[in-house]
Amino acid sequence: MVVPTYNEAANLEWIVSRLLRAQPEVHVLVVDDDSPDGTGKLADELAAGDERVHVLHRTEKAGLGAAYLHGFRVALDLGFDVIGEMDADGSHQPEQLQLLLDALAAGADLVIGSRWVPGGSIVNWSKGRELLSRGGNLYTRILLGMPVRDATAGYRLFRRTTLEAIDLDAVQSTGYVFQTDMTHRTLRAGLSVVEVPIEFVERERGDSKMSRKVATESLRRITVWGLSERRAQLCRLRHRAS
Repeated sequence: MVVPTYNEAANLEWIVSRLLRAQPEVHVLVVDDDSPDGTGKLADELAAGDERVHVLHRTEKAGLGAAYLHGFRVALDLGFDVIGEMDADGSHQPEQLQLLLDALAAGADLVIGSRWVPGGSIVNWSKGRELLSRGGNLYTRILLGMPVRDATAGYRLFRRTTLEAIDLDAVQSTGYVFQTDMTHRTLRAGLSVVEVPIEFVERERGDSKMSRKVATESLRRITVWGLSERRAQLCRLRHRAS
């Protein structure tokens, strides 16, 4: 499981211990973007005490997507056949990881822990944030034509073959829109995406990295992609007609 961190010293040991208790065979790769609060040092201490914990130190805060891409490449180089992602703040509950593993074992190429499928839920969110997330996902689903209800979710499992088919070198998204980008690329590669319901819990410690500005920028990028695809579709139709 790739776990990106920036100023998560209050949460890291807690979430790693929960994950290793819930799934003792799982390895954890902490990708720290030079956190000034000592998260990287704490990660090194955890790795020194448990061979299942690995640490990747980055020299700057370059965005969530960039951290995940770096972590994915390292995990692929280490030979892992299943590579996942989750937040360090406890919003993705390690005790629910088995739900994702079961869906992957059933044949999915990408499994998403979803808040917005039947059975999914959120805890301690404001109505405004819920509407923003639901509305953004609806907009994404319509504009990109994706049959996924929670394309922005960050609790995921990929098969190794899925990441290889996507071609990580072609992925340029660095921010939160990375999640939508990876979902879209998986579907365009003809691979299967399965959503399983999870309970998403708002963090109790530390500050959220999500903001309305970040969400708006993600939607802007999605709009550009969607319009570009529609233009390409029209060009193909015109070509066939002529």
